[in-house]
Amino acid sequence: MKQLTAKEVEQKLIQGEKLHIIDVREVEEIQNGKIPSAINIPLGLLPFRIQELDKQKEYIIVCRSGNRSLMATKYLLEQGYQAVNMSGGMLEWQGSVE
Repeated sequence: MKQLTAKEVEQKLIQGEKLHIIDVREVEEIQNGKIPSAINIPLGLLPFRIQELDKQKEYIIVCRSGNRSLMATKYLLEQGYQAVNMSGGMLEWQGSVE
């Protein structure tokens, strides 16, 4: 399974890459800040909202520490989507938040 560090994701954003980031934390958790441009799909809702995703795009999956995003990444890969786990989660994120 492909993984990126928080620093690698931040560098990609700084370099202007268009990333598709999904934050699988709960709504209350993202109120403390999320990566700009990330969409919030709580882990428990992912199976119900998967049709919103495009199998042609690669998604970077984010959570607080990297555990839920790992589960979400595995699930998406099993469903035929391109997914990458951001290891360390938002605990490791040093970039800007919105």
